Amino acid sequence: MLPGVGVFGTGQTVRALVPLLQKEGFPVQAVWGRTQEEAESLASELDIPFSTSQTDDVLLHPEVHLVCILTPPPHTRQIAVKALGIGKNVISEQAATLTDACKMVTAARYYPQLMSIMGNSLRFLPAFVQMKRLLGEGYCGTLQVCEARVYGGSLLSQSYGWAWEELMGGGGLHTVGSCIIDLLSHLTGRRALRVHGMLRTFVRQGGPAGGIRSVTADDYACFQLLMSGGVVCSVTLNFNLPGTDVHEIMLVGSSGRLIARGTELYGQRTSMQAQEDRRSWVRHPVSMAASFEDGLYVQTVVDAIKRSNRTGEWESVEVKIQDVDPNHNHRTLPN
Repeated sequence: MLPGVGVFGTGQTVRALVPLLQKEGFPVQAVWGRTQEEAESLASELDIPFSTSQTDDVLLHPEVHLVCILTPPPHTRQIAVKALGIGKNVISEQAATLTDACKMVTAARYYPQLMSIMGNSLRFLPAFVQMKRLLGEGYCGTLQVCEARVYGGSLLSQSYGWAWEELMGGGGLHTVGSCIIDLLSHLTGRRALRVHGMLRTFVRQGGPAGGIRSVTADDYACFQLLMSGGVVCSVTLNFNLPGTDVHEIMLVGSSGRLIARGTELYGQRTSMQAQEDRRSWVRHPVSMAASFEDGLYVQTVVDAIKRSNRTGEWESVEVKIQDVDPNHNHRTLPN
C-alpha cells in the first residue's frame, strides 16, 4: 500500500506534482497553504480532502506518512526537521542557508529508518538518466570538462517576497545553480574540491514601475568547480533575457561528448558520428534521488561560491555539519 501524502505549498510545482502522485496511486491526503483560503482553493482544485494553514495539522494527520515540502526556502528546514522527529518520511526542496542544511542532515542521521531525500528532479529527467548511463559505459572516455548554460527571464515574483532576498534563498545561484551543482555531481560521480565564482544583481529594484523595494538576490551567476579527478566545470546562469529559454549541459571527455539541450540528448564520438539517444529511464528511481547529505554538499558549494564572489579568490569546499556560523551569510555583495 502506498503511503498517504501531505503537501506543503500551493505553487505551480504543487499543481504539477499532485496529479502525478494521484495518477500513480498515492493518496494525497492534506495540503498546507500560507492562508486558509489558498489551501482550501487548491484542495478543491486538486481533489485533496483536507486543507489547512497550520503546519502541525498536516504533520499530525493520521493518514499522512510522506511529506512533500514545496515551500519557499525559509520554511523548509523547520518543516523537514519536525516531520522527521514525529516519524514522517520527507521529500524536501533546498534549504535557505548552510546552517539550515546542517540541521536537516542532523535530523536525517538521527532517524535513518525514515526516507529523507531532496526534490532535485533534474536527476530523473530521461535525458540525464541516459547521460549518466552512457558516461558509466565509457561513451566519453576520460571525463575532462563539464559546461552548463541556463538563460531566461527574471526569477522575481511580481510582488515583494523571498525570491528578492539573497538571505532568504532567492537568486539564480540558489534556486537554479543548486540544481545544476547537484546534477553535475550526480552525473560525474565527483564532488567539488575548490570553487571560483562571481555573482551580480543587475535588477536592483522590483515591483510595478520599478518600485522602491531593493533586490539583493543575484540574477547573474558565473562559477567554476574544480572536481575530484581533475574534472573542470563551468556554469553560467543569466536571468536578464526575457523571451529566451536556454538550458544546456555538455560533458566532454577524451573520446566523445554528450550534450543535453532542453529535454533532448545528443552524443558525438571522436569518430564524428553523431547520434541522438532518448531511451528508457531507470527502474528504481528512488535509489538515485539526492539525499539530505547531497543537499548539504550543494549548500556548501553555494556558500563557497558566495565567499569567492566576495574575495575574488578560489575557495575550498569543506563539507561539515558542526561549527557552522549561523550568521555566515550576513554580508553584502559588492557593487
